[in-house]
Amino acid sequence: MNNLTSRQVKQLKSKAHHLNPIFQVGKNGVNENFTEQISDVLEKRELIKISVLQNCLEDKDDIAKQISEATESHIVTIIGNTIILYKQSEKAGKIEFS
Repeated sequence: MNNLTSRQVKQLKSKAHHLNPIFQVGKNGVNENFTEQISDVLEKRELIKISVLQNCLEDKDDIAKQISEATESHIVTIIGNTIILYKQSEKAGKIEFS
């Protein structure tokens, strides 16, 4: 898995700014079913936001790393309680970098 360049991160942050979080991580944390659902959505959308609720017992950095490893995606950034993930689609890449 290649790392994202700072230019790519900047472009992805810009594209993610207008997105709403699709998933929420709560007190139950992250499990295999949850990561499978995220992986499916990443294949379709490539760029998603995940909200970490205040009742979550785990650290948001640990959650982001756990989800990223399970879905083989990149952590674009963590802003507040929101994680932004990117994974290039294997079928049809929608996001192009300039």
